[in-house]
Amino acid sequence: DENRAPADKTADGLGVIDPVERKLIDRWHVGSDPEQFAISKDGRFAFIANEDDSSASIIDLVSGQSRGKVKVSDEPEGVGVNPQNGEVYVTCEEKGEIFAIDPDQQRVVATIETGGRPRSIAFLPDGSRAYVACENGGYLAVIDAASHKLLLKIQLPTGSLPMGTAMATDGKELYVSTGRGNAVVVVDTQKNAVATTIPVGNRVWGIALDPSGSKLYTANGASNDVSVVDVKSRKELRRIKVGDGPWGITSIRAAK
Repeated sequence: DENRAPADKTADGLGVIDPVERKLIDRWHVGSDPEQFAISKDGRFAFIANEDDSSASIIDLVSGQSRGKVKVSDEPEGVGVNPQNGEVYVTCEEKGEIFAIDPDQQRVVATIETGGRPRSIAFLPDGSRAYVACENGGYLAVIDAASHKLLLKIQLPTGSLPMGTAMATDGKELYVSTGRGNAVVVVDTQKNAVATTIPVGNRVWGIALDPSGSKLYTANGASNDVSVVDVKSRKELRRIKVGDGPWGITSIRAAK
């Protein structure tokens, strides 16, 4: 839109929020146009995809200082951390690639072609496989994390534009938001097949499990609400109205 004011790039950064006070308390500098991020298993580092400068930032969460950047390909979006070996996967939408990064050496160790505009990543709890939501292809790319090889593609139901991913705590199921598909697709990770779909709100983007793994929450961008889904019954329980265009969502344990 030529009439829209240019984006304020000085605001780019990783925001630090006090969950008790619900206030932004700091903003740490990263690259241009940061997208998704993930936290290392030990909680010490954050890895951020910077879309405009084709890089991934590494931030020390104790000091708030940058440990550096790793160059990747065009339009990095999603970030996932292997829960076993700590490798960082970054999805790059433009060329349909996944970059596997050694965070200690700050270098790319493998590039995996998935096609289909990859958006987000979820690992099995044992770190053996990664599941990548490929929006334009309408499929999940399944990657062998040891060999960095593409194993297979799981085609999702017609109309699905896979976006967000949330892995069950036991790793037996993966939950995938489908954008304009207006549903969550449940994938059986043992069979690598679609188990069922759960209708939710309109233009479902972000997705997250609660800490107990019993409830699923989705950010519905077009209906301006959040769906609450019971995992066991596969039913949408209710919708919670929020602001305009909700995109991302996460769930944390309430402070005591």
